[in-house]
Amino acid sequence: MKLNFLFLMSFLALQVNAQEQRTFNPAGMLSLGGRTTVSLFNDHKNEMTGTGIGGQFRLRFSDAVNTDWFFDYITSDILNYAHRTDYHIGWSVLFYPINHLAYFHQPKDFKPKFRPYILAGHCFDYSKIEAKDGISPLDGALYAERWSSAVQAGIGTHLELTPRFDISLTGQYMIHLGNHIETDFDFTSGTLSFHEHKGASLAGHLLVTVSLNYKIARLWGFTRR
Repeated sequence: MKLNFLFLMSFLALQVNAQEQRTFNPAGMLSLGGRTTVSLFNDHKNEMTGTGIGGQFRLRFSDAVNTDWFFDYITSDILNYAHRTDYHIGWSVLFYPINHLAYFHQPKDFKPKFRPYILAGHCFDYSKIEAKDGISPLDGALYAERWSSAVQAGIGTHLELTPRFDISLTGQYMIHLGNHIETDFDFTSGTLSFHEHKGASLAGHLLVTVSLNYKIARLWGFTRR
């Protein structure tokens, strides 16, 4: 009788402990966020640091894999004679190298934490470069534009402040695969001209992005113990 009672008590203790150690399966989690981006080491001659804003959503597929789907609007100056505008729309796969499932505790156990990741992805982009004076007496509006695609890779981390809200910092290098536009400005005459190089170009730029993200829904997945 005593052995049966001890066995029963041990079983109940294990059940209680399992409840306390319960974790949440993050697969299927959908997040929405806003982002701001700084563009450094740009591929264009004389181009200054660019800044921009955008939005994104995340959809998580497993414990180790998340995805970012984003849009960016970035502007920059080319010295004092031209202005550049870039639009990016694309996606990235985020891989968490650390076994992070144990961190998804119940809300009462939650503590703010960093969660590092590596990423790689692809995007489509549109770029437009236009003269700051806007118009040439002979040629009308002075601008050049291109459509291209790009690939990007980098590293980042989430700072998870609550079970649903995080601030993320990402650094990634983006390589453009399409045609390349160059500007040629004659400082003596004040004449601006554009030259487009056909074929793929491996020139790119470093993007540093800060985003605020909030988990709004779980599209699939169940609580895991």
